[in-house]
Amino acid sequence: MLFGFPRAVIATAFATMIAFMGIGVVDPILPVIGRQMGASPAQVEMLFTTYIAVMSLAMLLSGVLSTRLGGRRTMLLGLLLVIVFATISGLSDTVWHLAEARGGWGLGNAFFTSTALAIIVGLSSGGTARAITLYEMALGLGLSSGPLIGGFLGSISWRLPFFGTAALMAIAFAATYFTVKEPERREQPRRARDILQALGQGNVLTNALAGLGYSYGFFTILAYSPIYLHMQALPLGLTYFAWGILVAISSVFIVNWLRPRIGALALLEWNLVLFALLMVGLFMVRGTPPAIGLIIASGLLCGIANAVFTTLAIEISPFTRSISSGAYNFLRWAGAAIAPVLSGYLDKAFSPQLPFLVSAAVVVVAIILLVARRRPMGAAIAAAAAEFEGHA
Repeated sequence: MLFGFPRAVIATAFATMIAFMGIGVVDPILPVIGRQMGASPAQVEMLFTTYIAVMSLAMLLSGVLSTRLGGRRTMLLGLLLVIVFATISGLSDTVWHLAEARGGWGLGNAFFTSTALAIIVGLSSGGTARAITLYEMALGLGLSSGPLIGGFLGSISWRLPFFGTAALMAIAFAATYFTVKEPERREQPRRARDILQALGQGNVLTNALAGLGYSYGFFTILAYSPIYLHMQALPLGLTYFAWGILVAISSVFIVNWLRPRIGALALLEWNLVLFALLMVGLFMVRGTPPAIGLIIASGLLCGIANAVFTTLAIEISPFTRSISSGAYNFLRWAGAAIAPVLSGYLDKAFSPQLPFLVSAAVVVVAIILLVARRRPMGAAIAAAAAEFEGHA
C-alpha cells in the first residue's frame, strides 16, 4: 500500500494516523473521568461535543487558511495546537476545564486533517481514489490504536493518554516538518464564504447532509457506547481496538473490492441500511456481550461509509480540493458534535438504549437524501471517472 507514494505523502499519512488517535484515545477513559469527577453522562460527553463542534466550525477556516499560509504551514500549526491542548487536557482538574481544552484540541485537528487530505491527494500519483484509500487507512489505524493506547495508559491514570498523545503528536510534527514540502501548485486564496457557497451546489450539499446523518450514528458508536457498556478502561480499549481494525480493513480493502462491482452510490446506500439496522439491534438487545459484538461489527460498515463519503466529497464537487473538503467536513462534523451530548441526555432522561434508536432514525434520513439525489450524483461520479481516464 505504501509503495509508490512519495516520502512526504507517507509522513502526512503517519501524522494523520496520530491525529485520529486523539479521537479514540478518550473512549476507554470516559467512564473513569465520569466517576472521578462526579460528572453525568451528558457532561462527560461534552469532551467529545466541544472537540467536534470546534472542529466543525474550524472547517470553515482550515481550507481557506491553507490557501493563504500553504498546506504545510497549516498542518504544522494544527499539530502544534494539538500538542499544546492535549498537554493541557492531561493537566485539567474539572470536567469543564477538560472540555475547554478538548475544544482547543479540535481546532488543531481541524487545521491538520482537512489540509492533510488535500496534501495526500495533491502529492500522490495514481488518482484520487488511491490517495484517499491511504488517507482512510491512516484514519482507521489511528481510530483503532487510539483506544488501545487509551485503555492501557488509562488503566494506570486517566491523565496518561493525553500526555501520550501529545508525545506522539510531537513525533508527527517532526516528521511533517522535515519531510513534507509545499505542493508546486498552490490553490488561489479563498474565503470562508466560498465554502458556504459550495454548499449551495446540490450534489455537494446532499453528500454533506448525508455525511452529517451518518456521522451522528458513527459518534453514537464511538462516543456514547463506552458510557453505555459500563466497562473498565482496558476492556473498553480492546473492544474499540477490534472495532477500529475492522474500520481500517473495510475502508482499505473491502470498499475497493465492492465499489467497482456495485457502484459507489449503491454501496453507500446499502451500507447505511445495514448500519441503521445495526443501530436498531443495539436498541433491542439487552446485556453487554451482544452489544459488544454489534459495536465491533459496526466497524466494517463505518469503514466503508468513511471511505465512500470522503471520496465522493472530492469526486462530485466542481470546486477545489480544499473548498470541497472544507464544505463536506463542516456539515459532517456538525452532525458528529450533536450526537455525544444528545445521547448522554437521552440516556439520563429516558433510557440507555434510546440513543441508538434515534441514531437509526437519523441514518434513515441520510439514506432518503441519497436516494432522492441518486441521478445527478451518479452523473457527477461518471463525469469524474471520465475526466480521470482522459488524463491517464
